[in-house]
Amino acid sequence: MELFRIKRDIPFMSYGKLTTFISLVTFIAAVFFLVTKGLNFSVEFTGGTVMEVQYQQGTDVNKTREKLDTLKIGDVQVQALGSNKHIMIRLPNKEGISSAQLSNQVMDLLKQQQPDVTLRQVEFIGPQVGEELVTNGLLALGVVVAGIIIYLSMRFEWRFAVSAIIANMHDIVIILGCFAFFQWEFSLTVLAGILAVLGYSVNESVVVFDRIRENFRKPSMRGHSVPQVIDNAITSTMSRTIITHGSTEAMVLSMLIFGGAALHGFSMALTIGIVFGIYSSVLVASPLLLMFGLNRENISKPPKKKEEVVV
Repeated sequence: MELFRIKRDIPFMSYGKLTTFISLVTFIAAVFFLVTKGLNFSVEFTGGTVMEVQYQQGTDVNKTREKLDTLKIGDVQVQALGSNKHIMIRLPNKEGISSAQLSNQVMDLLKQQQPDVTLRQVEFIGPQVGEELVTNGLLALGVVVAGIIIYLSMRFEWRFAVSAIIANMHDIVIILGCFAFFQWEFSLTVLAGILAVLGYSVNESVVVFDRIRENFRKPSMRGHSVPQVIDNAITSTMSRTIITHGSTEAMVLSMLIFGGAALHGFSMALTIGIVFGIYSSVLVASPLLLMFGLNRENISKPPKKKEEVVV
């Protein structure tokens, strides 16, 4: 798929050391924020009380949040479910107060503010359930990474597989670093977004790597150096990259802008992941191939010479 064609190859690999250095600095900064600030885990992971309430006339979400902050029980999360008539409230655990007592206190406050509020459902999530979700989430991430390694190792030479994994781990850590720095809520939907980014980034890496391998086997590219072959492969896929990633990013940005608080974490993870996924596939994974010593012999093995029979 081509919207336009770039006639002259862009020398991406001439900037490989610079882009790799920028990626390393960004990666270290992300790790620093993860260690110092940590992730702001949602109630699904930490345990707490989740309430769903309904208003007949609708309510102001910000005023409701301010009202609940008077309870002084920590980070209370209030979000509208589709409209301001249906509100979801997430409350952290408070020592010495049961979930039932806490939900009653919340309802009393809400009725003081607006008497037409009714409780639709309340759910208590224990710390053990939160720990299980963390374990299962890490397991899901590990299975995805292992599957990617196996797939790339079978389809490409080991240098390609290692480069792609490093680039994808780079994307994940930067997403987590952004969530740690801004203290955005890390929920199950954010984890789903990260897994989606993994698949998306791998797909882009496979497209670029496949073109690199194809270029090495072309007779017309035999006189070119390895960096020139890689530059040609990236340039030839640039139109496809702009079309696919541009259209996907437009859709994700619409979710981020118009989706409200319920989709904020998911769409933000995708927005960051798609941007850095393009960057890492082109300007991280490809320079790593050169650092790992990729050459023409790794891709196209020279034919074995037939032994002459001496009579």
